[in-house]
Amino acid sequence: MVVMHLTLFLCYGKIFHARKEKRTPTNWPVLGMLPGALANIGRPHEYITEVLQQNGGTFYHKGPWFTNLNIMFTCDPVNVHYIQAKNFSNFQKGPEFKKMFDIMGEGILTAESESWENQRRSAKSLINNTSFLEFVATTTSNKMETALIPILEVASETGLEVDMQELFERLTFDSSCILVLGHDPVSLCKELPYLPHEKAFVDAEEAIFYRHVLPEFTWKLQSWLRIGKENKMSKAKEIIPRFLSYCISAKHQKHGNNDINGLNMLTSYNNRALAEKGALNEPNNINISDDEKVWKDTLLNLMFAGKGTISAALTWLFWLLATNPEEEEKIRQEMLTNLHVDKSSSKWKFEDLKKLNYLHGAVCETLRLYPTIAFQFKSTVEHDILPSGHAINANTKTVLSLYSMGRMESIWGKDCLNFKPGRWINPETGRIKTEPSFKFSAFNSGPRSCLGKEITFIQMKIVAAAIMSRFHFRVAQGHLISPSASVVLHMKHGLKVKVSDYA
Repeated sequence: MVVMHLTLFLCYGKIFHARKEKRTPTNWPVLGMLPGALANIGRPHEYITEVLQQNGGTFYHKGPWFTNLNIMFTCDPVNVHYIQAKNFSNFQKGPEFKKMFDIMGEGILTAESESWENQRRSAKSLINNTSFLEFVATTTSNKMETALIPILEVASETGLEVDMQELFERLTFDSSCILVLGHDPVSLCKELPYLPHEKAFVDAEEAIFYRHVLPEFTWKLQSWLRIGKENKMSKAKEIIPRFLSYCISAKHQKHGNNDINGLNMLTSYNNRALAEKGALNEPNNINISDDEKVWKDTLLNLMFAGKGTISAALTWLFWLLATNPEEEEKIRQEMLTNLHVDKSSSKWKFEDLKKLNYLHGAVCETLRLYPTIAFQFKSTVEHDILPSGHAINANTKTVLSLYSMGRMESIWGKDCLNFKPGRWINPETGRIKTEPSFKFSAFNSGPRSCLGKEITFIQMKIVAAAIMSRFHFRVAQGHLISPSASVVLHMKHGLKVKVSDYA
């Protein structure tokens, strides 16, 4: 009997030791691996990364019985390439995605098949237009000079701490509204007014994240009871469409059909729809399109895409610069050499911005470590086998952890956790190195590659150059930095800094 007990003890000890080494979440009866996920719900990205690191980059998470929470997680570049491009048709958004992102309606981020193709084609023709990119640069520069720079000047003079994440969120909200809707809500000003429609976007992003980790019946019950994150989501569903309708109505009343040369997306969509109907010059005949709801949803999707992602990227960039002063100084020296920096202006030519290779590398490095959309969600159409050898059934949720990809030694080397803009510079030519999109997937890859990549670099370079030529940031003492539990990778506690003039 003693020998049997000892044998059992040694066997359990071996199993426990192996489990501890591999860090495979416990698969409990009935509950599956959900307890482990809930125990780490405050640090989801770190938890997923730890599990993937210990399981070769791909792991099948088993959810509770009778729920649809079985998920295949991967950060293996070969799998990512297969899912995003090579076998794209078998990995769709799926019906579960539309339920979780229901606030997006039938817009480009949730649409499939022909609807998605049509929306993407229209958006691409507008976004890739040189005139629109110049409009992006002008809008961003104007917002910097008239709104953000004056606030930072006051902070520098008074010694007050400011939350750069909040300021960047307001900056990109105003810019996105101007670019998409032709309307400036003026959320970024010295008074920093509370605007329900601006905060509603952040509330929706957080609620969407929790829908990924909770059983569907749980968050639907919360929605029905209007409690928790779902209460904020319910309010966001009322506030955001009302704000969008207000902007469209205001645009109509203010400009009528005299806004033919407007560069914002709403006007462009209007003009295109009217031109197709041969009614461009008919008075009082402004309408988004025959299918008005789809284009409203598209505009809303573009708002979500532009506001949250760029503000998050800027926040992480300036934290990384503040905590890596040597890299910050290299970028400043590059600016002095190529921009002929004038502290009274934030307006530079495209040609000058293109010379900022080290800053470009810093943006890429920021998005490698802190991709603003930390995971991509897919669903299999048919049974498949990933290049890693993992079998995956039809209708299985598949999550590509882009956050984890940036932390894999097998992908980026032993210095993968270090902020090194130089890794993006060719040492022989001094030019920017390009990495395969399935290795650096911050802008997605394959047919659904991000249309706003160029816009991201333009806005981030203008903001960085305008701020770094004038100010220096020091992170507030004792301020905690960690990713938030949100579908967009914001900072959980914001970015509190002290601002000083750059001598």
